[in-house]
Amino acid sequence: MKVTIIGGGFGGIKTALELAKNPDARVTLITEMPHFQYYPALYSAATGHSHLEAWVPLSKIFRNIPNVNIVIDSITKVDPKAKTLNSASGKKYEYDTLVLSLGSITTYFGIEGLDQYAYGIKSVAEVNALKRHLYDELSKERKLDKHYIVVGAGPTGVELSAALVSYLERLRKQFHISDKQKIHIDLIEAAPRVLPRMSEAASKLVHQRLTDLGVKVHLGKAVQSQDKDSLLVSGKQMSSETVIWTSGVAVNQFYKANEKHFTFAPNHKVVVNEYMQATDDVYVIGDNAATPFSGLAQTALHDAIYIAKDIRRVYTGETRRAYKAVSPPVVVPVGEDWAILEWHKIRIWGWLGSLIRRAADFIGYHDYLPLGQALGVWRASRVMDDDFQVTPIQSPVKKDK
Repeated sequence: MKVTIIGGGFGGIKTALELAKNPDARVTLITEMPHFQYYPALYSAATGHSHLEAWVPLSKIFRNIPNVNIVIDSITKVDPKAKTLNSASGKKYEYDTLVLSLGSITTYFGIEGLDQYAYGIKSVAEVNALKRHLYDELSKERKLDKHYIVVGAGPTGVELSAALVSYLERLRKQFHISDKQKIHIDLIEAAPRVLPRMSEAASKLVHQRLTDLGVKVHLGKAVQSQDKDSLLVSGKQMSSETVIWTSGVAVNQFYKANEKHFTFAPNHKVVVNEYMQATDDVYVIGDNAATPFSGLAQTALHDAIYIAKDIRRVYTGETRRAYKAVSPPVVVPVGEDWAILEWHKIRIWGWLGSLIRRAADFIGYHDYLPLGQALGVWRASRVMDDDFQVTPIQSPVKKDK
């Protein structure tokens, strides 16, 4: 059983781990980075917590799994008829069964200046750039920005804007900046409420929590352009040299480059059949699949477990079972010791919600690591990095212009 997986995110790594349980499996995992990014912790790493909670080396995850071969490369083309893959390095790879687990990419919707001036937190390099900017501004210039602006009130934007409150306060005290300079954090959202994919009740609770923390929420506001020291929002100029873009995701550019091999849904995601296949022997899972709830880490994990079983059924001649989408719980932290969980009609918030989020993170790490290693990474979330130290992992900034 030979399977090639493209993508080292939640879905790709989980698929490899599940398939590797069969000693007859031979798995090749091709990914651009030698580490796994734990996306739920990126906002935390960007606001001073240990980088160990957000980036885990693949060598650690697959240390004792000999039937998984890791290849660091970027795949650019696929030929389903020839069953070959072309890469940016010029190499060509053959496959028997292919799993495409490529994550979504950031899009700026063509808004002028964002690609040049806005910060992000979706990669090591972006997190490092933001941390360096915040540190230099307070340690060298001894001043606070007029506005720290987070664009996008989805989970990442909410988490980040809330975490910035305590992080900036800590930096201000560290560098003895007068409390006469107020910290102004603005959260911009084009939709009429924060967390628009959650219930209205959850949105109201989170909005109030943000307000209590000192975050000013702007709803129904559209970003129009950005320059070096300001952001234009619905006709109003907001002075800022710190704009953090968390809004806007698009289907991975790989599918556009290979569009003749795929069918696309109205939302531009890839159409898959009842077994999550886009074509014979090619599975598409995670963010880019046109399935309910795609775009969430829990969905990528669910997809991975399903297709690992389906691949085994195909190879053993067992009866295949159709994919069933499952609505996952959503847990969003909003500042220290406060989070909200929502799953169907269940809604838990506050301190208890934060405990559930901590437990969910541990389970998330344990999905990929042995118990002892998972515990070590999980505990790192309570450790603060030295603010003048950037994350000691290399990763290029990739911007879509």
